[in-house]
Amino acid sequence: MGIVAGLDSSSAFTHIVVCDTDTGAVLREGYAAHPVDPKAAEVDPQAWLLSLGEAATGGLLEGVQAIGVAAQQHGLVPLDHQGNLVRPALLGNDKRAQVAAADLVDGLGGRQAWAEAVGAVPQAAQPVAKLRWLARTEPELAQRVAAVLQPHDWLVWQLLGRPARRTTDRGAASGTGYWSAREAAYRPDLVELALGRQAALPEVLGPADAAGTTPEGLLISAGTGETMAAAFGLGVGVGDAVVSLGASGSVMAVHHEALADPTGMITSFADATGMHLPVVHTSNAVRALRGTAEMLGLAGLDELSELALKSTPGSSGLVLLPYLEGERTPDLPHTAGTLCGLRRESMKPEHLARAAFEGMLCSLADALGVLRDRGVEVRRVFLLGAAAELPAVQALAPALLGTQIVVPQPAQYAALGAARQAAWALGVSQGALDARTPPVWREASAQVLEPGDELPVGQAVRQQYAATRDQIHPGAFDPAG
Repeated sequence: MGIVAGLDSSSAFTHIVVCDTDTGAVLREGYAAHPVDPKAAEVDPQAWLLSLGEAATGGLLEGVQAIGVAAQQHGLVPLDHQGNLVRPALLGNDKRAQVAAADLVDGLGGRQAWAEAVGAVPQAAQPVAKLRWLARTEPELAQRVAAVLQPHDWLVWQLLGRPARRTTDRGAASGTGYWSAREAAYRPDLVELALGRQAALPEVLGPADAAGTTPEGLLISAGTGETMAAAFGLGVGVGDAVVSLGASGSVMAVHHEALADPTGMITSFADATGMHLPVVHTSNAVRALRGTAEMLGLAGLDELSELALKSTPGSSGLVLLPYLEGERTPDLPHTAGTLCGLRRESMKPEHLARAAFEGMLCSLADALGVLRDRGVEVRRVFLLGAAAELPAVQALAPALLGTQIVVPQPAQYAALGAARQAAWALGVSQGALDARTPPVWREASAQVLEPGDELPVGQAVRQQYAATRDQIHPGAFDPAG
């Protein structure tokens, strides 16, 4: 038996799990908040190290042989020739690069050109857009940029003592906007398009590779982005999709190849195992539930869930298109939500409550359909987020998403995925594991929900929703529309 650690440095905290290498059983845990505003758009990366040090106190890492690092995605850490910070790191929630992203789309010849180049159309969050923003708004600082890293890359580099070699992994690299998951290669021309010149990029490691060993003999694995680490920690494979219920939503699935999507609805990430993670985002998920609860004067989502279950499938004809903040899937950035089907008999609180749940889940089913239409196999869906525990979500999701639903017990899946990667790299370095096959850890405890006899009812609700969507927004899912 060996002992490994995985750390997740998110936008707000560092969480560390110490695990048994053979089973994945969690032996110890550590936690510390970052000493910064979690909503900040930029930060001194030293805050991540301070949080890491606090989380690891009390002998937490005693006996640990290897560490894996997962971190928030889409951050940009610009360094000068000496490896010092040019400016504070730009974080994924920084929206200042929206115009820069649009400029880049035009600069390469449109959305399809980007989809074919790197599997994603630039968004404000991505490092490639941040580089363009930096070049346009802080040109003197941009001239000093000699190398660029992401948060996970920077943390690994710091743990190794800032060696000359800087590394990343294919998962994190696939979110930059200048690395192609399909070609497994950087596109330096896109860095130059964004920054105006070249910059040094970290070496992309394979899933079971080690980034290096500390002077104390601690092996550091390749690390990865939070999304990829969470998928690895959950243990998802081909045939699995993960639906995340936050204020916004996302649907990702494990697939054997990268997908180039000219509509821009699919972002083609690489995963932490050598496979691919096509992701489709929605701008609205739980925010539609919270808005409905406030509209009905309810105390929270538990009351909304209880009220919704007093209604019937189809919400007495009410349909809510939950596009409250515009929408990414379908591409309707400037639209608003729509409530249709108002009749005297449908104007009851319980019908509006159910329409909110049905609208959210049907919107996510639309996102899932984008992947299925591109040949992605989906046999079961993992449902993540606090809202996944709501009785109304669990009652409606199997039929509306049209497949088996797995609701995992809440856990630090990104940290667990980082620890599993550390165990893989450690096993390969010792000759105990194959670089093509990750360690098999116990599956997460979960509820399993089946659509059963409710599947035809769910299909009818989906048809009602789709008819309303297509009437209000004709051609929204048509690439030529």
